[in-house]
Amino acid sequence: MKDLKLDSYGKYNGNELEYVSRVLDSEDIENKKNPWVKRFEKAFAEKFNIKYAIAHNSGTSTLHTCLAAAGVGAGDEVISPAQTVIMNSFAILYQNAIPVYADIDQDTFNIDPKDIERKITKRTKAIIAVHMHGLPADMDPIMEIARKNNLFVIEDSAQCVLGKYKGRIAGSIGHMASFSFETKKHLSAGEGGMVITDDEDIAVKIRKIGGLGYKTLQAGESLRQLLPAEFQDPGYKRHDSLGWNYRMNEITAAVGLAQLERINFLVSRRQQVAGFFLEALDGCNWIIPQKVPESYENSYWTFTVRYEGEKAYGVKWKEFYNLYKKNDGDGFYGGLSVVYQEPVMQNKVFLNEYLPKNNIYKNAFNYGKGFCPVAEEIQSKMMQFKTNYRNLEVAKIKAQALKKTIKEIEG
Repeated sequence: MKDLKLDSYGKYNGNELEYVSRVLDSEDIENKKNPWVKRFEKAFAEKFNIKYAIAHNSGTSTLHTCLAAAGVGAGDEVISPAQTVIMNSFAILYQNAIPVYADIDQDTFNIDPKDIERKITKRTKAIIAVHMHGLPADMDPIMEIARKNNLFVIEDSAQCVLGKYKGRIAGSIGHMASFSFETKKHLSAGEGGMVITDDEDIAVKIRKIGGLGYKTLQAGESLRQLLPAEFQDPGYKRHDSLGWNYRMNEITAAVGLAQLERINFLVSRRQQVAGFFLEALDGCNWIIPQKVPESYENSYWTFTVRYEGEKAYGVKWKEFYNLYKKNDGDGFYGGLSVVYQEPVMQNKVFLNEYLPKNNIYKNAFNYGKGFCPVAEEIQSKMMQFKTNYRNLEVAKIKAQALKKTIKEIEG
């Protein structure tokens, strides 16, 4: 692997180009006997100390196959946080199931286990624990709730790679975990995803659900390694279950493997950038960073804060944003909408366009104002500063712009 400079780095300046070139040599015997998807899966499983890793074409298809493997079906309920990406809810709806939202903790911005417990009904089938902004959710009480109620726990680790929870790697605690390799993630292959699990039965189901239901698929092997001699025979029957085409391609896997080789470096860079922003907030009590409890490690997909400047100084969120940009800041993202306040959920368009007409949905999808009050209050105050700067000197300038903006407001 090439030497990496400490001050700057390219996004794909490890072995990505070499590996892709080797994939494109279609006559290369190594691609046939040891496919890149298999290599990537094996290396990923080893990195997380998990038995099985199943590569997918996106971090949304991973959520879908996890839910299907958990047996989630029509009328079942799945609990997920109120403030997160909408793909969790879409995947639930794909299974004709009902999203139920638990509130978030006002300090960690992650799903609140106490509200999970309040939202459980006889219909509840699974919990999606999302590790928001790079910080693991509080997994011990979530797993205990699941154990008591016989529920599956799916960790959504799309924003959290190598984050730690009480000495354990996020993604290795639940029954299965979903990762995304979309272009802004810690490990970026342009697109793609991975599911990991220690449960062989779950792994077989996920492999088949995401692989067009080929009957030969197994937990640790993709179709390419399992074609029987009679596969070319006209009488051979290939499929014994319903599945989608969610498989990862070889080029994506080659890029992903090269990124995985550098993942400790990539995560540590984001943590270093987050450190610059934390220093800029020193002495400021009206911009409150996401709390990292003792024995947790935040992988900082973004550096996320709660803004209380309007209450403290009468400066609105947008006014602070504009002043930060004026001071040479990059801008920053607001918190994602509370999921049930998105038009697709408010207008329930899926009732007419997708879900089967059935009385099981008669009293579902009623998410009025105040359903998750903490999420509704905090979402509008969130600021998400990017951490994936390629040059640390640039990152320092942006952190200094934050410090300058704070001083100007404080006078």
